[in-house]
Amino acid sequence: MKRFILWVTSLVTLTACSSVSVIDYQNTPIQFDPERFFNNKLVAEGFVRDRKGKVTRYFTADIIATWDKNGGKLDESFQWSDGEQQTRIWEFTKTADNRYSGTAGDVLGNANMEHAGNAIRMQYQLDVPLASGKTIAISMDDWLFQVSENSIVNVTEMTKWGFKVGEVVLTMRVVE
Repeated sequence: MKRFILWVTSLVTLTACSSVSVIDYQNTPIQFDPERFFNNKLVAEGFVRDRKGKVTRYFTADIIATWDKNGGKLDESFQWSDGEQQTRIWEFTKTADNRYSGTAGDVLGNANMEHAGNAIRMQYQLDVPLASGKTIAISMDDWLFQVSENSIVNVTEMTKWGFKVGEVVLTMRVVE
């Protein structure tokens, strides 16, 4: 019993210590400003990997982004490597300093977004269609890092019941 308690305590301690917060990036040289970055035409390019790390699909997306002090809108048009076309329209509302709540047609409930320094983190449930015609709710842990004035690198971990089922990696840049 003592070993079990020690194991659980160690696991909880390790998990608590390994958590990264968006606040960890608050003093980066680049300071993300959604009113500036998301008031542009953007292009995204990326891929999806399965749980083993194999790339399964590629995509490009054209994004029309508008933002002001109260929130914003991202109108995204995806073109997938298998020929599928998809549209997602995000609407964000400011809830506090550096925090927003977002919705989109295939997002279950609200997405929570916060930013500090050059980092943005969004967490939400995405309703993903399956080949059977049914859908499955996937937890998305979305990290975006502004790496220059006009570009962001995005890595999203996808999980179901706490297990990693895939990952999305993309770049997003302002179209000049």
